[in-house]
Amino acid sequence: MDIDASEVRGIINQYINEPDGRVSYILETIQRKYRYLPEEAIRIVAEELEVPLTQLFGVATFYAAFSLEQKGEHIISICHGTVCHVKGAKQVSDAFCRELGIKEGETTPDKLVTLEQVRCLGCCSLAPVISVDDEIHVGMTASRVPQIIQELRGGGQ
Repeated sequence: MDIDASEVRGIINQYINEPDGRVSYILETIQRKYRYLPEEAIRIVAEELEVPLTQLFGVATFYAAFSLEQKGEHIISICHGTVCHVKGAKQVSDAFCRELGIKEGETTPDKLVTLEQVRCLGCCSLAPVISVDDEIHVGMTASRVPQIIQELRGGGQ
């Protein structure tokens, strides 16, 4: 994916006068635009804000919300918290890995789906739980996985 330097500079200008957290706002907005933090964009931010590149990479690698690798168009987060684990998260995860041909933490070659493992989605009484693009699916089973993937590929109802 090509980075548009003028777009990145526009994002920087949106938050240039923020008293607190301008770096976070800028990086969040860039990531929303590109689905990750491209190195070229981080370099532009460092140059424009006159901030050391190492400081920006420190922020980008410290916070789990940021990614230096491009993510898919759709993000599937599988909860592996204690209750979800006990109620079958591993089987759900294995089904997604099998159906998508990737491991947790990877993105499909067509960049359609990124599969992530998370610690808790805060829905313990409804376990096992997954999130698909921030939409919560409760009481997940391995048998529901093909339908979810079909819907993401545009073949759902």
